Amino acid sequence: MSTDRVDAESKVSGNQANIPARIRRQLDIDDGDRLRWYVGDDGTVRVEVVHRRGGSFADFTGYDGDEETDATTDHDAWGVE
Repeated sequence: MSTDRVDAESKVSGNQANIPARIRRQLDIDDGDRLRWYVGDDGTVRVEVVHRRGGSFADFTGYDGDEETDATTDHDAWGVE
């Protein structure tokens, strides 16, 4: 009798398997994240979650100042004295 704990189970359909919702929540897996699979010599499988990083402006909250800005003029004039 095995003493290994089973956290969740899913069924393979074609070449895909679902990640149970409880596991997705626990590991904070979201759309766009990647899974890296490692298979040991003894047949054990380890999966690493690689969370998707946002784009270049993911943490950008925008300009919150009082002055109006003109991005075209500011861009074209940048670095010009």
